[in-house]
Amino acid sequence: QRSSRSYVTQLWHHPIPIIIISNLNQAMKFLSIVATVIVSSVFTTEGFVPQHQALHRASKTRVYADVAVEAEVAAGVGAEAISALTKSVKTVFSLEDINKILPHRYPFLLVDKVVEYEKGKKAVGIKSVTLNEPHFTGHFPDRPIMPGVLQVEALAQLAGIVCLQMDGATPGAVFFFAGVDGVKWKKPVVPGDTLVMEVEILKWNAKFGLAKATGRAYVDGQLAVEVKEMTFALAK
Repeated sequence: QRSSRSYVTQLWHHPIPIIIISNLNQAMKFLSIVATVIVSSVFTTEGFVPQHQALHRASKTRVYADVAVEAEVAAGVGAEAISALTKSVKTVFSLEDINKILPHRYPFLLVDKVVEYEKGKKAVGIKSVTLNEPHFTGHFPDRPIMPGVLQVEALAQLAGIVCLQMDGATPGAVFFFAGVDGVKWKKPVVPGDTLVMEVEILKWNAKFGLAKATGRAYVDGQLAVEVKEMTFALAK
């Protein structure tokens, strides 16, 4: 044992060093030393590693990761990988199904398919925007942009798919716009874009054939248009 002024004693002849602490004051000092060692180290799968070594390893890992990402971008992910991004999106109503619900036809049918649907409540639909649509001939010849009113019309048609399957309505029936409030356009929608729309039915009066809905649409995850409230009336 070391002198009495030493507050710890290690018995190194034992396979695992043993620390002998004689009183509470020595215990507190020892715990302070242990805490300092832990704070200055980082725990890895190899045990406690000094902090400077851990930081060096982390920086090397980040460099390798960045190089891998840059190489993947340079090589391109390919058609298969890009196509697979939507493999979990299932079609609820195909174009053929929509033709049985809505009275609209080309060139004014603006919903290509429905991918989410909750009866009487809400739906998510897809509109693929192409240069073949006739309105792009004049809107505008040198900068084709989907007219904002047609974006709202597409949302209205999606709401119609929900409403025309509710009690008191008949699939294929004609319905009219009765009002639109709180419309905001956030970004241009152009040929090549995929307009992902969602609508929610706020109110449905089967007796008078009136409905209120709200809707919004996105392109590449960015909000393109939103409508606070749309009002429809079934034709009598």
